[in-house]
Amino acid sequence: MTDQAVDSGGPADASRDQFFGRQRELKSLRADIERAGLDTIAGRKAPRARVLLIAGRPGSGRTALAEELAHRLAGDYPDGVLRTRLTEPGGRRVPMERAARGLLDSLEIASPPGAGEDELTEMVREALAVRRMLLFLDDAGDAEQVDPLLPDNPDCLAVAVAQGPLTGIPDVRPCTLGGMDAKSAIELLGTFTGSVRITVDPQAAETLAEECGGQPAALVLVGGWLAARPKTSVADVAKRLRALPDDGEQPRSVRPLARAFRLVYESLPQAAARILRLLALAPAGLADAHTASALAGCSVSAAQTTLNDFTALGLVHRSGHQYEVPGALAPLLRALLEAQDRPAEVQLARARMLERTVRQLHSCRAVTEPDGSPARKKLAGLPRALRFATAPAAAEWLRIRQPALLASARLAVEDGELDTLARRLVAALVRALAAHRGTEDAAPELYGLHQLVLGVAERRGLHREEAAALLNLADLDAQTGRTEEALARYRAALDAGRAANDPYATGRAMESVGGAYQELGDWQRAADWYGRALAQRQARGERADEARLYGRLAAAHTYAGRYGDALRGWRAAVAGYRRLGDLPSQARALSEAARVQEYAGRPEESLHTCREAVEWARQAGDVRLQAALQLRLADTLDRIGDPASARLHRGTAGRLLGPEGTEGFSLRNP
Repeated sequence: MTDQAVDSGGPADASRDQFFGRQRELKSLRADIERAGLDTIAGRKAPRARVLLIAGRPGSGRTALAEELAHRLAGDYPDGVLRTRLTEPGGRRVPMERAARGLLDSLEIASPPGAGEDELTEMVREALAVRRMLLFLDDAGDAEQVDPLLPDNPDCLAVAVAQGPLTGIPDVRPCTLGGMDAKSAIELLGTFTGSVRITVDPQAAETLAEECGGQPAALVLVGGWLAARPKTSVADVAKRLRALPDDGEQPRSVRPLARAFRLVYESLPQAAARILRLLALAPAGLADAHTASALAGCSVSAAQTTLNDFTALGLVHRSGHQYEVPGALAPLLRALLEAQDRPAEVQLARARMLERTVRQLHSCRAVTEPDGSPARKKLAGLPRALRFATAPAAAEWLRIRQPALLASARLAVEDGELDTLARRLVAALVRALAAHRGTEDAAPELYGLHQLVLGVAERRGLHREEAAALLNLADLDAQTGRTEEALARYRAALDAGRAANDPYATGRAMESVGGAYQELGDWQRAADWYGRALAQRQARGERADEARLYGRLAAAHTYAGRYGDALRGWRAAVAGYRRLGDLPSQARALSEAARVQEYAGRPEESLHTCREAVEWARQAGDVRLQAALQLRLADTLDRIGDPASARLHRGTAGRLLGPEGTEGFSLRNP
């Protein structure tokens, strides 16, 4: 979340849309936009977007200033403001792949699952190259995070927020933030205390602003503390703040915020203080009442009340039903957690949070199942607080909580001590995303989740799960055209399946290896691997898969021009489907056999086989398949010089299909 110059809830609601001070900085930033760059001075057109840098420590109001600037410039950038955060609340850099994917999502541009950061950042730059947008890069660590996202379009503007300079990006002058001026700081305090306490002792208000170092985050905390104590004078809180000792190990610029935080923290009841410390475990710094309840082991209603109290005190920021720990406070909370809570208690709190999340995800998916299904019956047995009333309500919860859920999965896997819960969480999240968004739409997120499963499986030596994860990743690679990568993963899945003695995984991997070779045009290797998969299915008596694999093997032979082998394969497939009683599949296999006979220069045999296929489709009652086969028959008759018969069969197909006709219709989409 962004650093805020003002509070975002509780008594400070009146100040939510106000911005205090920083007029000199805003004027300087606007002037910097118009300033001639080095290229312009040299007589060249600027090749890239201008970069404005707002530099300052967390808590200095740097992000609030950037937001205010973006608001004032919005009219100059008709395509809008595009935002991303480049550092997590815990201080970890956001991977460029994730940041770029988030920007593409905001632009409603589909990003290929499994794509690398170079491909994704190029897509971002290409998208911005044809737009006039303001790119807001919050909490950038260095130039390496900013440079790949800058478009080659001088009509765009990038506003970057960072703690220090962006060395390496040319023509960037930082606007470095210190404390707010006294007048603006006192105005900000007044939104919490009211004007009377300020007017009564203006000197004390100025002293208090100085004790806070003019830092907006510190002023908000002290203001919230005062708002909760209407009888406490400004002079009293200034005295108390001054009496608090500094931590000599902290940089001097951080000490005012640390003292303001300590003032507020030490005033909290013990239970509330514990909840606040545990919020350091909230994934991506995002929590809701359920998260806080699970972490602390208290009721959801008690957690909700406490979170609202924290909002009023400026300890968290509220956005809808979620609460976010300000980035400036995250290090302070982590330090308290490490100092005051035993590792076993912290791990237990983390386990409770993961378990609650798993149950919520099960509920989120179950609500999409039909009434009376086992999943819905199980859902009815869950506590009311964990149930969703409707599928749309569950989908909305999943959309809002998705960043936190994905972060929770990543952190759980990285932790390494709760692997069982981590695996359950990832599995539940995969099912929920697939149920509400579909596997195609959610493919980028699913790709990352399968990678997490693979990491746990490799770490724990879980070969069956390793094989499953590799197969899922390879399928997504294959769907996005990365056939070579898919082939490597299918081969690795085969090794893992063999290590697990998992016949399903090995059979599926062998068939998929064949499919990858077929996609690469290596028909000989494709046929070889299909043959291996077929032999395994035959040995296990899996008749349906055996018939299907005969067809895949025959298709590979067809592509290779080995029509005799192909025809034998299709006939074997026909026999297999006949034994299974699968009439539509038998008809399709016969149709493919007819195609091979035609390729082999045997048109009369092809006609006979195609007529047989039409008859089996008729017996199966599959009207669309029958119509497609009639069209196939008509095409064959045209090629052998019998247009009259061809017209009859096309007419039959048209009558079978009715008003929709046969336009664009074929055996591939019956």
